[in-house]
Amino acid sequence: MTKKTFKISGMHCAGCVRKIELALTKTTGVHAASVNFATESALVEFDEQIVSEIDLAKAVESVGYRLDVAAGETETLSIKVIGMDSPHCAMIVEGALKKLDGVKNTDVDFANQRVKIVFDSSVLSVDTVFKVITDAGYKPIKEEAGTEDLLDKEKIEREKQLSDLKRKLFVGGALSILIFFGSFPEWFSFMPKFLSNNWMLLLLTTPVQFWVGWQFYSGLKLLVKYRTADMNTLIAIGTLAAYFYSAAVTIFPDFFTAGGIMPEIYFDTSAIIIVLILLGKYFEVLMKGRASEAIKKLIGLQPKTAKILKNGKEIEVQIADVVVSDLVVVRPGERIPVDGKITEGDSEIDESMVTGESMPVHKTVGGAVIGSTINKFGTFTFRATKIGKDTVLSQIIKMVEEAQGSKAPIQRLADLVSSYFVPVVIVIAIATFVVWNFFGPVPAFNFALVNFVAVLIIACPCALGLATPMAIMVSSGSAASRGILVKDAASLEIANKINAIVLDKTGTLTEGKPQLTDIVAFEGENQREVLRLAASLEQRSEHSLAQAILHHAAHKEKVELYKLEDFKAISGKGVRGFLQIESQKIEAHFGNRALAADIGLNTAPYEDKIKKLESEGKTVMILAADKKIKGALAVADVLKKESKEAILALKKSGIDVWMLTGDNDRTARAIARQVEIENIMSEVLPDKKSEKVRELQAQGKIVAMVGDGINDAPALTQANVGIAMGEGTDIAMESANITLMRGDLMLIYETIALSKRTMRIIKQNLFWAFFYNSAFVPVAAGLLYPFFGILLNPIFAAAAMAFSSISVVLNSLRLKRAV
Repeated sequence: MTKKTFKISGMHCAGCVRKIELALTKTTGVHAASVNFATESALVEFDEQIVSEIDLAKAVESVGYRLDVAAGETETLSIKVIGMDSPHCAMIVEGALKKLDGVKNTDVDFANQRVKIVFDSSVLSVDTVFKVITDAGYKPIKEEAGTEDLLDKEKIEREKQLSDLKRKLFVGGALSILIFFGSFPEWFSFMPKFLSNNWMLLLLTTPVQFWVGWQFYSGLKLLVKYRTADMNTLIAIGTLAAYFYSAAVTIFPDFFTAGGIMPEIYFDTSAIIIVLILLGKYFEVLMKGRASEAIKKLIGLQPKTAKILKNGKEIEVQIADVVVSDLVVVRPGERIPVDGKITEGDSEIDESMVTGESMPVHKTVGGAVIGSTINKFGTFTFRATKIGKDTVLSQIIKMVEEAQGSKAPIQRLADLVSSYFVPVVIVIAIATFVVWNFFGPVPAFNFALVNFVAVLIIACPCALGLATPMAIMVSSGSAASRGILVKDAASLEIANKINAIVLDKTGTLTEGKPQLTDIVAFEGENQREVLRLAASLEQRSEHSLAQAILHHAAHKEKVELYKLEDFKAISGKGVRGFLQIESQKIEAHFGNRALAADIGLNTAPYEDKIKKLESEGKTVMILAADKKIKGALAVADVLKKESKEAILALKKSGIDVWMLTGDNDRTARAIARQVEIENIMSEVLPDKKSEKVRELQAQGKIVAMVGDGINDAPALTQANVGIAMGEGTDIAMESANITLMRGDLMLIYETIALSKRTMRIIKQNLFWAFFYNSAFVPVAAGLLYPFFGILLNPIFAAAAMAFSSISVVLNSLRLKRAV
């Protein structure tokens, strides 16, 4: 089977999608087809042995569309587009690019101001692509530099944009105040008379109209050259209508006074509208900078240099010159340059920027270190294992960017409305002008013009377009700073609906490695001596249970081991050896009941204590020395300290919590009892985990699966939302929708809480954006005038329009606060 994306031409509405998908799926050899109206492309999975690309093209052509089969040299170009900061802007850029010959596919991500374009380089040049984007009113930057350089370029462009807006606002604001005073001499009698002269007002308004408001004329270029329209088109048409009418009244006054009525002039309307909208734009640019702070902070954390060892000498190199297997030296207070494993030394490392964990983590030889984290105390050397785009930090940045650029299902409605919004508003504005001009009161033309301008200015596709993606952008950035990485916006939306969570036991609920939990001494022995005997016997064993006992003996009790001779591992039962205790050589055994029985020892007197430990889900091993039972040790994969708290929080939220494990039912129930989980799936083989998730989904549950191992990957993929623990395997993280960068189960509760807050903010944004546009456009058209005598002044329309976008951004920024 082959999966391939094709460009589709001729789609004009969402209804076309179904027709094309049906045509493709009915074609023999096609396994699946998914058509994307937004990108005008089709992802087709087909058997090349049965059906060719030409056959696919014919199938699509049969229902009235065109599927482009690749030809010539295909090139992919990634461009940063400064100023493309709303879905409507993205639609304009995408629309302009798609009209170019040779374009095969476009992927527009407004949240990160990025466009990826796949094109036939034999037909289309990069310069032409750049020219089209510039013509549309945006600033393109080719993404060929490193992330840091690109960030610097973007910052320079943003600062330049803000500086330009500030200068224009200062000049435009000063001129608009004079124009306003001059337009109403009856209110401001103290102003000089010459300021009220129409020629003076024309002189003052012209620089505001054509210099301060220059950026809005890209909308006219779009209309003429690409037969599409955006918000700038509305502003340009509206303000130019007011300006040219007023200029005509000034230049040809006799023509307008012929009917005996003194015409009004609207220079103040034109100038003040431009200044108010630019002011809104200025604040929007400022606040959008804050919205994307999280990703900029992450990128800013990357060190620029590293100290590496070459031929025994320490040399400082640029971070780009570090290669895998280089030995890197890090001193206290320095940032770790790349990912790697410690080969010499130890230290406390602050990993809070990646995991969200505030306490430094102790790392020793063999410990993994993450690039860009901070070395607190010791000096150490590590071997580089991942560099450049493969480091953990680079992967986090990529995941956050992808999440910010992805679309939540709830956004589809807003996008669909936005795509038709501007043309509909222009039609409403023209209809308003015609109705008022022919049926309005005297002076009908003046009423018609004012209401025409008000309709064009009040309409705000930006508020509608920003409602969902701005909240997703802030939310995913905020989540990343807490150690929660969301792969896409859809996952963030679905997490809000979760009503069942399946937790894999090992490594998720538990620490994932056995620990010594109990030491029981029999026959008057003391616990320390029992531990010493058991650890001495296990010192040559490689079994994971042995390692747990040895770790406890060495690091917690710090006991000195006896000399071990003639060691033997007895398969499935335990170990045997001779211990040198003082001057005697004593035979000792350590293992299960079967081993005790083999050497003729009766465990019956100790069974109560042994069974009690086993009922708690622990593995019990019996110690015998010199043919006498001395004690027993219990080892278990212990629960994480926050497991119980997290499960109680999830249950209080009304979520069913399930534990999934391969353990036998008795052990599983013992673990579940400790964390108050009633729903247990025990003795589940690794390949059956996804089936268990499917069973819950069949009951109508929205299921989240939480796991950390390779064998969890199918279940993570099957679940509505897959959540991987960041301490787990790369495969688990790739299969999951959400990755938790530290093993704290409370992050699951935080993720769901954040999703609920995000959806609440999105719904508020959409409500106000829809309400604003649906309520105020009719008011601007003069619908209330016949009943209440109310008309909307275009100046107030401009202020309201600017405020609507700002309110959406401000409301979304509330997500930066902790859950």
